[in-house]
Amino acid sequence: MPAISFKTRAEIKGYLEGFIEGLVDEYKGREIVKPNNAAEYLSRFSANGELKPFQAALIPPELIRINQFERGLSTKLGNSFEECARLIALEHHQEVRRAYDIKAEVSVTAFAEAERQKENYESAVNRGKAKPSLEQMITAVFNARHSDDLETKKVRADLYILANDGKEFLFEIKSPKPNKGQCLEVTQRLLRFHLLLGKKRPHLQAYYAMPYNPYGVTKAAYKWSQALSYTPFHEAVVIGNEFWSIIGGATTYEELLEIYLEVGREKSKYMLDVLAFGF
Repeated sequence: MPAISFKTRAEIKGYLEGFIEGLVDEYKGREIVKPNNAAEYLSRFSANGELKPFQAALIPPELIRINQFERGLSTKLGNSFEECARLIALEHHQEVRRAYDIKAEVSVTAFAEAERQKENYESAVNRGKAKPSLEQMITAVFNARHSDDLETKKVRADLYILANDGKEFLFEIKSPKPNKGQCLEVTQRLLRFHLLLGKKRPHLQAYYAMPYNPYGVTKAAYKWSQALSYTPFHEAVVIGNEFWSIIGGATTYEELLEIYLEVGREKSKYMLDVLAFGF
């Protein structure tokens, strides 16, 4: 039995088609003027620091526009992963929400302890010391709770799932090549998710979700040093098939990629016609 039903497949395909068309509309009208001579180009000004004289000299404007489109697509692709995950998870779980706000009255001391645990984790990495486990950090945050310093706090997760067996999942869906700051920030957020919901594992499982693995199929193949160093990687990160299997089952990743491939094939001529030739 497929992980993605015919109905959900059609919804995902329609969403991705709209996603592509909206992005093409954003970039198709961008005028990229080929320099006539060096003096003319060097007289230009860019408030955003986007002047690239040597690239502009060599590359046709149409290719530059396509390159800008590709970079914009890469930046916004995370939104598509979140929506596809939501649509698929709705078939397999009790409750699913994107942009899930968690609001609760919690100890200010414990809330601040999540920040302190993040700093301690960074310090341990930088000094070559043993790093605490995610479980140890969650316990430290819970142990810091007081009953006389309560304050309402709110955090937002990219995706929330209540599974049929009653387990809850929270995901921060981010790039598979994060910088150090992003790694530490997500680690802190995972700790605060547990605190605000007042649950430890396995009843609540909060993860840094990477929708694909840029190094290969297996988690063991992953080599990005920032994430390996500055997250409790094996406990806190689910990547590629590991993530999509939680969402919808063992074949979800492959089935979803097939939909992306189908949309890419059907929209390829349209993208080239509009972006390169202005049709």
